[in-house]
Amino acid sequence: MTNTENSTLTVEQCAAQIEYLSQFILAERLETLQRAISKRTNYMTLLAENMFHPQNASALVRHCEAFGVQTLHIVQTLCQFNPNLNIVRGTDKWIDIQDHPSTEAALKHLKSNGYRIVATTPHRESCTPETFDVTKGKFAIVMGTEKTGISDLVISEADEFLRIPMCGMVESLNVSACAAIIVYMLSERMRHEVDMWQLTPQEQTRKLHKWLVDTVKDAPALLKRGGFE
Repeated sequence: MTNTENSTLTVEQCAAQIEYLSQFILAERLETLQRAISKRTNYMTLLAENMFHPQNASALVRHCEAFGVQTLHIVQTLCQFNPNLNIVRGTDKWIDIQDHPSTEAALKHLKSNGYRIVATTPHRESCTPETFDVTKGKFAIVMGTEKTGISDLVISEADEFLRIPMCGMVESLNVSACAAIIVYMLSERMRHEVDMWQLTPQEQTRKLHKWLVDTVKDAPALLKRGGFE
């Protein structure tokens, strides 16, 4: 279920194909895609660790797409990440879902790419969605499995712990609700407080190319007819 664009093409080749494919799509639809691309970010990302409820998996996909988080990282060593297609309703084709062979591999990948590991848990707190410093650099929000939460490995490797404060008798919300609150609040704060949170121009070009290839009917045949290999 991992979505990636064609990395064998240069940015210039992607741009040329975008110009060609644009004639086969309504101008309004192209503007919608371009507007969505301009709001996409990899400054913040999510890591779902062994999430087993299809409803929660589906919700994470929809939350990422709705609030412009381009990449959702997953670990499914214990539980399969299996979104319900009736809930996802095609939103998975607009984001990148990157599968990792283990939690250790996922954390190593994220840290090597400059991400702070921010673990969500009701039992520890170094920040809340209101106090988390979005300006310190890229960050990955880790959502744990439904019953037991984040793993001991995530706890030991986390740079910060984020908790949603409760004022009632309930100790915590379910994964879907937590993710909606956190992704919305932090993505909004990021856009207001952080410079250069968007995808780079090169990343935007590659992503728009992929979206057009996925959107335009018979795109491969049209590209071949247009002289593109």
